[in-house]
Amino acid sequence: MTVPKISSETREARRAEILDAARRCFAAFGYEGATVVRLEKETGLSRGAIFNYFGSKDELFLALAERDANHLGRIWADEGVPGVFRTLTEEDPAWLGAYLEVGRRLRTDAAFRERWDQRAPEIEREIKAQMRDAQGRGELRDDLSLETIGTFIGLVSDGLAMRRAAGFSSPATAELVELVESAIGGPASGDRARTGTRPRRSA
Repeated sequence: MTVPKISSETREARRAEILDAARRCFAAFGYEGATVVRLEKETGLSRGAIFNYFGSKDELFLALAERDANHLGRIWADEGVPGVFRTLTEEDPAWLGAYLEVGRRLRTDAAFRERWDQRAPEIEREIKAQMRDAQGRGELRDDLSLETIGTFIGLVSDGLAMRRAAGFSSPATAELVELVESAIGGPASGDRARTGTRPRRSA
């Protein structure tokens, strides 16, 4: 019997649906607790159907982590620190839960961390180029490495996500942005909307 072919658009749509459902499962139960049975229940698909799109649970989780990292990276590149912090205060709990689960696995799973470090996403290179240009314009501190500045922003972002996921009220985003940008801004960053984390756009 001939198996009917599905279009690439249909396949991508189904793949996205699986990732969205898997995010809810990983957020609710963690990586270890998100068993195949629970993934089947959340996605409404059999394990065969799930693993037809993703070779294993680990590959499914990695694909989800990469998609979410690219999503947040795109916001950082386009909207800067204000956009990142706004996203972390407005995203649904399932997104935040999966975001934090990625961080936990990076800390505790050496094999996952090695696979994660092998990524070379274009968005990260774009952000580094923006930050390097901002340093050249004096809008971002040049006495610190880009890695240090990025790590600092990541630490604040993770703390914000943890507070929200734990049910604490979020701090005033504008004040938090002002505090962070005053810490990383260079001599030409008097206008906070034009720091290196939100580079100026050409007219």
